[in-house]
Amino acid sequence: MKLINKSHVAKKMPARLAVNTICKGLFFLATLVGLLVLAILFYRIFTQGIGSLNGDFLQNFASRKPEEAGIKAALIGSIWLMVVVAPVSLLLGVGTAIYLEEYARKNWITTFIKVNISNLAGVPSIVFGLLGLTVFVRALALDRSILAAGLTMSLLVLPVIIVAAQEAIRAVPRDLREASFGMGATKWQTILKVVLPAAIPGILTGGILALSRAIGETAPLVVVGIPMFIAFLPQSVMDTFTVLPMQIYNWTSRPQEEFQQVAAAGIIVLLALLILMNSIAVIIRNKFQKRY
Repeated sequence: MKLINKSHVAKKMPARLAVNTICKGLFFLATLVGLLVLAILFYRIFTQGIGSLNGDFLQNFASRKPEEAGIKAALIGSIWLMVVVAPVSLLLGVGTAIYLEEYARKNWITTFIKVNISNLAGVPSIVFGLLGLTVFVRALALDRSILAAGLTMSLLVLPVIIVAAQEAIRAVPRDLREASFGMGATKWQTILKVVLPAAIPGILTGGILALSRAIGETAPLVVVGIPMFIAFLPQSVMDTFTVLPMQIYNWTSRPQEEFQQVAAAGIIVLLALLILMNSIAVIIRNKFQKRY
């Protein structure tokens, strides 16, 4: 009994190959359009900003004169912000993912929580800014400090980290868990020594993407009231500060052509910081992928 009708297959194959070729061409064209727009964007930014990017630009504070304007306060402020956001969001995000995947009972309540966490990942960032203004700035009286802004940005990226960590933990083979239990390890020892090391590549990928979003966001910080112009460096998490996106936004809003070039130089610095963060994540991820 023939299971394949060769004549029918031969009749249908030319049309299927034609559809495959058309789809392949459309997908390639879509990719090419995205790359072309990105290349134009990079070209415009670098041609405008490379002339203003020098040692003085990195060491000077913001100024009303474009030739004296620098990004020192904003760069240090962004680093301070990440010092708060990274540990808070990663600890809370990974801890929540571990509880939901390893300890929480599989019932409608857990499912309801997971669905709402996924929905929070798509909430506009300005909503988190309003929440941070209400809770951290006013209710807890943290004012426009690094701590208030860092906690607000942690809320923004927390759902993304939780979802990414859940997927990474869920992808760990069950055989590894059972082997650990068979050796006499407790549940927490299995999670700490087996599950988390195996899930670190996925957790880091989601975490770095989330932190990259946090360092480039402006809307929540505008709502919280972070100033755009500061001529001093913060000394603690309770000090007022500014960040790279706010400083770039301030420069682009000015009418002078020279400030557009200074803003482009600031964008180059921001891109370099993002590339550095992602490079560190790739190095750590590759290290653990070789072990597991």
